[in-house]
Amino acid sequence: MSVSKLVFAPLSYTGWGSLKELLPEVEKYDPKKILVVTDPMLAQIGLTDRVTDPLETEGYSVTLYTDVVPEPPLETGEKLVSFTRNGQFDMVIGVGGGSALDLAKLAAVLAVHEGPAVDYLNLTGTKNVEKKGLPKILIPTTSGTGSEVTNISVLSLETTKDVVTHDYLLADVAIVDPELTVSVPAKVTAATGIDALTHAVEAYISVNASPTTDGLALQAIRLIGRSLRKAVEDGSDKQARIDMSNGSYLAGLAFFNAGVAGVHALAYPLGGQFHISHGESNAVLLPYVMGYIRKSCAKRMADILNALGGNSTYLSEEEASYKCVEELERLVKDVGIPSTLAGFDIPASALESLTQDGVKQKRILARSPLPLLEDDIRQIYQSAFVGAVAEPK
Repeated sequence: MSVSKLVFAPLSYTGWGSLKELLPEVEKYDPKKILVVTDPMLAQIGLTDRVTDPLETEGYSVTLYTDVVPEPPLETGEKLVSFTRNGQFDMVIGVGGGSALDLAKLAAVLAVHEGPAVDYLNLTGTKNVEKKGLPKILIPTTSGTGSEVTNISVLSLETTKDVVTHDYLLADVAIVDPELTVSVPAKVTAATGIDALTHAVEAYISVNASPTTDGLALQAIRLIGRSLRKAVEDGSDKQARIDMSNGSYLAGLAFFNAGVAGVHALAYPLGGQFHISHGESNAVLLPYVMGYIRKSCAKRMADILNALGGNSTYLSEEEASYKCVEELERLVKDVGIPSTLAGFDIPASALESLTQDGVKQKRILARSPLPLLEDDIRQIYQSAFVGAVAEPK
């Protein structure tokens, strides 16, 4: 039996109302100046007040930073890192979706390093992360990215994405309070929910999967499978929001340890070239990638089908794997996400540039149970464009 290295961090609080644990955790670090990185919309609707008001009442100096955009470009990260260095903060709190949390992690770590963020990118950087950085607390307000429990910060480049990754990017504390997700719009709930589902699915079929990550991934799929449609239809459904929050958290732990694969590798160029949200990029590709690699992981796809609420009892593994792809297609459609690249107004002329950028994601592609080479990637993009699941030739 192979040996698996598992990392489970940070200290986490989960459950309805868990935001109450913020102040006691902040007090442990006795910070003088706190930087709160958040989405501008959350500040506009007053959601971030639930974080900043208790801190300011206790006398902490709090600075709110809202220059955050979805799928943040490298320039946005560079700007925040400089702001953090110049501000001489001694704690960073990230509040929001994956973009805000990723930027908060980046700022907390690179604030104590020299040089621009570009020097620390995984694919092209020349410098290594060597210091832990400032204490950081991450508070997700969506159920999807898992950023609060991972060690990467994703940045958009001109046509694709790259990451800064190191265990020092792990949060010191994560507070996962489903009550904070109630106001998330249906479209965002759908996209982030499918993102979380993709994390769990890809962790389960990853070549780095282990019995521990399998348990996390399957439970995440069960929770998301039974609650995503409800959360999209009625954002005030408390149980659906709790299930989605827990499912996203478990999926984050699963994929942080087992990794994601082909769906994410091919989603990065969609976000980089066409600025499609990460969740929607994953959603539109999920059935096509899984359909393409189906034969390499048919038994595991039968397990995924069962976790989604299907029944493989009287089906062969091959039949169950087909049913799994169909269920994934149905779920994406039911939550209102376009099912083809053409549905996002991506022209056929872009398929080749997407393929060339997809090939570059070797770190992620290496985890696929079926090795995906250039021709495979081209065929998957083509199938996602025309809306017909393809298999290897």
